[in-house]
Amino acid sequence: MGLDVYNQQNAVSDDPYVLILKLYEGILKYLSFVKSAMEDGDIEAKFTYINKTIAIFDELRNVLDFDGGDVAYYLDGLYLYQIETLFSAGIDDNINAVNQVMKVAQGLIEAWKDETGL
Repeated sequence: MGLDVYNQQNAVSDDPYVLILKLYEGILKYLSFVKSAMEDGDIEAKFTYINKTIAIFDELRNVLDFDGGDVAYYLDGLYLYQIETLFSAGIDDNINAVNQVMKVAQGLIEAWKDETGL
């Protein structure tokens, strides 16, 4: 699971709002490793970090509350699109696509901080 992967390297708070923020930050961290691996031609590392990033998106999808309204459905679609983008980016070595996912993650971080006051 994405959270388990991320927790292995980070002491994470019990606060669920902080946990979500840490997952978003983990996406940025792992995607920076994906870009480095692409630049170095390290195929194994590239897919390792793409898979870790996808695991985080999967974890984020698993905690969505679909009883809470349209936001959960929007986020589910957004997360799925990022996963699809990363699969394609890995195959094509498309750094621009990785940058696009990073931009989305950065936007999610900013929105989450605004919403939660973190």
